[in-house]
Amino acid sequence: MRNSTIARGLAFALVSVFSVQGPSVAQKRDYPIQPVDFTRVHVHDHFWQPKMELNAGVTIPYVLEKCRETGRIDNFLRAAHRLPGDKLTEYTFDDTDLYKVIEGASYALQVKPDPQLEQYLDSLIAIIAAAQEPDGYLYTFRTVKAAQPHGWIGGRRWEKEEDLSHELYNSGHLFEAAVAHHKATGKKNFLDIAIKNADLLVKDFGWGKEEKYPGHQIVELGLAKMYRATGKKEYLDLAKFFLDVRGPKGSDYHQGHKRVVDQHEAVGHAVRATYMYTGMADIAALTGDESYLKAIDAIWGDVAGTKLYITGGIGATGAGEAFGKPYQLPNMSAYAETCAAIANVYWNQRMFLLHGDAQYIDVLERTLYNGLLSGLSLSGNRFFYPNPLASMGQHQRSAWFGCACCISNMTRFLPSVPGYVYAQNKNNLYVNLYMGSAGTILLPGGEVRVTQSTHYPWDGQVALQLEPAKSGTFALHLRIPGWAQQAPVPGSLYRYMDAAKTPVKITVNGKPAAYALQKGYAVLNRKWKKGDQVSLELPMEARKVVAHENVKDDAGRFALQRGPIVYCLEGPDNKDSLVQNILVAKDAPVQAAFRESFMNGVTVLTTRGSSAKRQLHTDALLKTEQEVTAIPYYTWANRGANEMMVWIPYEESAAKPKPAPTIAATSKVTSSSPNARANMGVNDQVEPLNSADQNNTYQHWWPKSNTKEWMQYDFAREQTVSQAQVYWYDDAPFGGCRLPSSWRILYKKDGAWVPVTPTTSYEIAKDKFNSVSFEPVKTTALRLEVQLPEKHSAGVHEWVVK
Repeated sequence: MRNSTIARGLAFALVSVFSVQGPSVAQKRDYPIQPVDFTRVHVHDHFWQPKMELNAGVTIPYVLEKCRETGRIDNFLRAAHRLPGDKLTEYTFDDTDLYKVIEGASYALQVKPDPQLEQYLDSLIAIIAAAQEPDGYLYTFRTVKAAQPHGWIGGRRWEKEEDLSHELYNSGHLFEAAVAHHKATGKKNFLDIAIKNADLLVKDFGWGKEEKYPGHQIVELGLAKMYRATGKKEYLDLAKFFLDVRGPKGSDYHQGHKRVVDQHEAVGHAVRATYMYTGMADIAALTGDESYLKAIDAIWGDVAGTKLYITGGIGATGAGEAFGKPYQLPNMSAYAETCAAIANVYWNQRMFLLHGDAQYIDVLERTLYNGLLSGLSLSGNRFFYPNPLASMGQHQRSAWFGCACCISNMTRFLPSVPGYVYAQNKNNLYVNLYMGSAGTILLPGGEVRVTQSTHYPWDGQVALQLEPAKSGTFALHLRIPGWAQQAPVPGSLYRYMDAAKTPVKITVNGKPAAYALQKGYAVLNRKWKKGDQVSLELPMEARKVVAHENVKDDAGRFALQRGPIVYCLEGPDNKDSLVQNILVAKDAPVQAAFRESFMNGVTVLTTRGSSAKRQLHTDALLKTEQEVTAIPYYTWANRGANEMMVWIPYEESAAKPKPAPTIAATSKVTSSSPNARANMGVNDQVEPLNSADQNNTYQHWWPKSNTKEWMQYDFAREQTVSQAQVYWYDDAPFGGCRLPSSWRILYKKDGAWVPVTPTTSYEIAKDKFNSVSFEPVKTTALRLEVQLPEKHSAGVHEWVVK
């Protein structure tokens, strides 16, 4: 990993990174490198342009309608006393979904004017203004004065802010949306609401006042944007206060366990954490506080080196939606929340702006094309909250979530993608992402128009035409992606199994170019004239990636990557719609072919492998050769519920063979579970690591408790059975399932369920198969009856019948 520590005495650029329509506000300090605003970059390629158009034409209208349909707009109407009653939505942070979609719509307006949309936004802003209290307080769940207040809000303002209320979280998203709307339209109707609210926060919070930090970070980012938009230094000071007041007595779930400058590893809720790290970068840039830089440098190294999925996703566990321990990267139970991917992009962009190192853009790009883009369906109206790296078919995108943060977050992120393409620092012009586009960059010597032509990410050929307003000398920094330099990610977390076969090639006006390689960039420092042509050729072989030996979940497996795209195997493209049983040799050649009419046009990979199947009375696997097809990870789950996996076994020990034809494996499985897909896997003959193992399929009855539930095997034919073994699912201490209070086996006799006569006791223990033997019965069906504990549910990993 390249050294990313900033030297002491770093001179921050004395420039303004942000200007709004109207008088510009000059800042004394900011990032040394400046992003080129997305409004100055027009993307017109075949990859990103359709996705941004889909967001504007489908996703944003869909989410606006869902905000109306689910009562999120009604929250504001009731707080404004324009709608009777005090019925509110489910979560105290639901107000932010409206803010975020207004932010996304504002960005969309900058890309393409839409008077009807702009008018609708004004009507929503008027409703929000009416819900704001006279002193600037804006939080519908308190203002509505419900007869039975939500349990998270507390008895007075800010009382539960460090825990559940999300008052400051709501303010943070309000600020970001208001600045975006002002910048897009030049209007101050939304910004005035935000200023009024921000002034209230300045009045109420600070040393000697309310000395509390936000339980869910983002107000720091919002205040930094408000500072840039208004020049009010008290907003910057308050953002720094919200960081400095954290720790040391808080929870690591909220990153409140230590002072922020003493934190050196990523812990707790992944979205909260990365919003905070992004805020620390902003405040460090705006204030020059180097202690923040040392902290986030160390934390970034921890994430990139031990906690980053190959897809760029972060957050290993659903227990607290949190980072796991180093190298804890399970696949089927991966949380990798879409919001966390978006926050990871924000954070890595800031790290680049601080350090000018391409390794941060490498992580940003990986996240962008894989773990972030997978959160949205190809249709634009179905969404993932977690983004797992393996599935038995139990995962599917949803039309909506009660907690809709990821959905509204996507609407505001996609229109901003062009803003990640270019950056500048004095006479240095950075090309960070490759996409068909035209951008205008203002350098000290004048404007430079850069036009990119490319079919990236499917093709590694990139052509750039430079059009400086007048001939002049400047340095063009072309990012040479780590994946093109034997480094899938910075550090040693992942590596290629073989060496690259094709070198990177750069020409200027058709001739090989001399360049220096600095911090991951090919730097071409020369005098440029109008019409100069730069050609970059990146190798596009399909590569096999293996994980660090400490990542136990990926042992004996490799992942396929071509360019920035990570691939997966999905059921519809492979034999018998199965992928978990596939094996592919380490040296198997891989072919790539672009399919114009498939998945909106993608490159598909194929190779030869085999499918594995268990046999009765032997441990030897039965293997059948087959063609294996891989598709881009971001496209999976667009064809219904199917098996999927990113990490492909090359060792038999890593595969999950098709079950042997036992009584259980050939039975039809039904249960009283409220989860329609929860019966999968209980007869797949995969023994879990322990009762809490979530990296395989399991059945559960959550959220039921203190009830009698059942699971049933209907046999393929009449059988004589005398034993059952059950491996219980128990996800203590964070989850809702525990060992059952009791259980028993019944068999079908003359159409009725009759208890078996046990000859041993019914075992109830964790982390093992629990057996019961009984007098032999001849039957066509067996039932497992479970008494759930009083305050918890229960579940089953495996149920064996003999």
